[in-house]
Amino acid sequence: MSVRLGVIMDPISAIHYAKDSTLAMLLAAQARGWSLSYFEQRDVWLRDGVAWGRARPLTVQADPAGWFALGEPVALRLGELDAILMRKDPPFDTEYIYTTYILERAEAQGAQVINRPRGLRDMNEKVYTAWFPQCCAPTLITRDMADMAAFLAEHGKIVCKPLHGMGGRSIFVLERHDKNTGVVLETLTDYGQRFAIAQRYLPEIATGGDTRVLLVDGEPLPFGLARIPLPHDNRGNLAAGARAEVRALTDRERWLAAEIGPTLAAAGMLFVGLDVIGGFVTEINVTSPTGIREIEKQHPIDIGGRLMEAIERRLARAAR
Repeated sequence: MSVRLGVIMDPISAIHYAKDSTLAMLLAAQARGWSLSYFEQRDVWLRDGVAWGRARPLTVQADPAGWFALGEPVALRLGELDAILMRKDPPFDTEYIYTTYILERAEAQGAQVINRPRGLRDMNEKVYTAWFPQCCAPTLITRDMADMAAFLAEHGKIVCKPLHGMGGRSIFVLERHDKNTGVVLETLTDYGQRFAIAQRYLPEIATGGDTRVLLVDGEPLPFGLARIPLPHDNRGNLAAGARAEVRALTDRERWLAAEIGPTLAAAGMLFVGLDVIGGFVTEINVTSPTGIREIEKQHPIDIGGRLMEAIERRLARAAR
């Protein structure tokens, strides 16, 4: 199948070659003979209801000394593309939301967008866990500092974080009677003006880490990426210095994927990362999940290729 694939991402010149999952996807697409068009957020716009983009032809290669080449930009209707990867990293701010509106118009005009724009807006990576309480440890989302303090008193040790953060930023672990509790809750909620999330602390993070379980069209890959915190840190994030270890999925992790994956696939979320600690889902990552390159380095599995196959299936169904 000949496919015209667009990608909206952060500047490709600034990606981390060895770890970038978007590059793995683009290499897999190009290996299939697909044509690639590159956009940054500033390159897309709406005119009279039509989604447009300033596309630059893109070629990629598996070479850390030079992994891409861009052609001259040309304006095109985004709906003329067969598929578009939305791979702009968080923060999930108003500019990101505006981009999803443009992509929703592109979707209405013929393009398959991965992941689906409406899902990107609706499925906040921390809040959306509430749709699957059977998969999660006790969780509280509130602006009320007294309620968060009561939650801490109930569980003895909790993790608190903002709803918009990523990469381990602004994650706090609080224990009962911690003298920093007041200032942490004030900081996270801006004195009760912003929602924040609190979860029961899961001690398995220290030894088992935070495992990223990748789903392609609702189906889990056989291996997960465990991010194990440094001895002096609580955060299972590679950006915060955690150590990566690839492991076969446990029965519990497969069950979690079976509980969540079909709902995500039905909503058009083709590439998703579940964060799992101690057998509980803590986040459902839909914006720009990573982990492909780390897993592929240790196991001969073409994750990007599996995603392209899923896109082909979606395109074939849409053409019927």
